[in-house]
Amino acid sequence: MRSRLILVYTGIASAAVVACAAAQLERGPEGLRGEKLTRAIAVLSPTSGNVASGMVTFVQERSEVVVTVHVTGLEPNSVHAWHIHEYGDISGLDGKATGGHYNPEGRPHALPSDPDRHAGDLGNLTADASGHAHKVVRVRNITIGSTRNPIIGRGVIIHAKIDDGGQPTGNAGGRIAQGVIGIAKPK
Repeated sequence: MRSRLILVYTGIASAAVVACAAAQLERGPEGLRGEKLTRAIAVLSPTSGNVASGMVTFVQERSEVVVTVHVTGLEPNSVHAWHIHEYGDISGLDGKATGGHYNPEGRPHALPSDPDRHAGDLGNLTADASGHAHKVVRVRNITIGSTRNPIIGRGVIIHAKIDDGGQPTGNAGGRIAQGVIGIAKPK
């Protein structure tokens, strides 16, 4: 089911601009030049008082999204929750402007092994002795830019603690790194 856009003409935009915007939205999960959105990226920056940074990439492969994360600056041999959050607003120094976990279907919080979970629940990352973490997960409950749980423009958060699977957010603690999910340059 496609979303409908209701535009109110206020005299600021011309009818041609309104028609063009409506046509773009009707085309579906495509970029400005008509390419299909299959790749996204979030560059992670540390929140206030933290040093963790990194990158998360998202690649749409049919009904799955392959999510790859690289993070540095973590405590050695530590475990950290990572989630997609509601908003791509990283203006808050504490990461809280990204809102809660991305949960468009109203599901309970859970770890990735449970298919009935928030769309934003990605589980945990384990840092090595140097404070680096790398992980690849395949998920079926999000899309890059299609109509089911699209992630473009959402936020990614690395948390201070482990996600224990508890309600409502896994007791994951503070937010130590944040980023916005944007359209990646095509390969």
